[in-house]
Amino acid sequence: MPALAVQAVLFDLDGTLLDTVADISCALNRALAEQLAPTLPQAEVRRLIGRGVETLIERALRALAVVPGGEAVDAARLLERFHFHYGQIQRGGQMQTRAYPGVARGLASLRLLGLRLAVVTNKSSRSSAHLLARLGLDCWIDEVVGGDGGYRKPQPQPLLTACARLAVPPAGAVMVGDSMIDVLAARAADVRIVCVPYGYNEGADPRTLPCDAFVESIADLPALLTAKGSSLTAAAHAG
Repeated sequence: MPALAVQAVLFDLDGTLLDTVADISCALNRALAEQLAPTLPQAEVRRLIGRGVETLIERALRALAVVPGGEAVDAARLLERFHFHYGQIQRGGQMQTRAYPGVARGLASLRLLGLRLAVVTNKSSRSSAHLLARLGLDCWIDEVVGGDGGYRKPQPQPLLTACARLAVPPAGAVMVGDSMIDVLAARAADVRIVCVPYGYNEGADPRTLPCDAFVESIADLPALLTAKGSSLTAAAHAG
């Protein structure tokens, strides 16, 4: 893509930059165990991720409603204890969250192109910033817009907030995500959308997402934005 066509890249976090499902599953199951409730397999938790922690808890309770012993769970207590355990995991030595292959290389290359970078996630800003710092990715990220700012994807406001903080118009930004939530938010904000095929997408195949382009890895994104921008722009305008 011509250098001036894209000025900023906005990234989803869970399922796009970071594989967080192991720690989310662990925190959720620890909170459930405290209430003597059945636990959920990691594959099931993976399907429940998306739209923020409150939605994760709601979906977990619905999943447990058909399991003996799952109907007595206190939702408010579960949410509180999830945050407690997830915070402990993030701060401790048992954290399993990792950046996907190619993420660091891709972010570094994008910054060398002179692009501004932001994370736009339904996770809290504080938790997101902590993870980025702990994994050594924060040095490339200019802004973090979390779901605790009053709006959440698929609403367009988080993307528009990121663009405003980066001083970039929506037409000059590209969103990178792994779910229909990211696609809907990008369309609503009039931002182009590129997807990765390996994320969560609430249990659906990310390869079916109606985005403008796919990249197998974040490391492939700089080449897409510099060499194939005309087709990406055409796809966005057609959409």
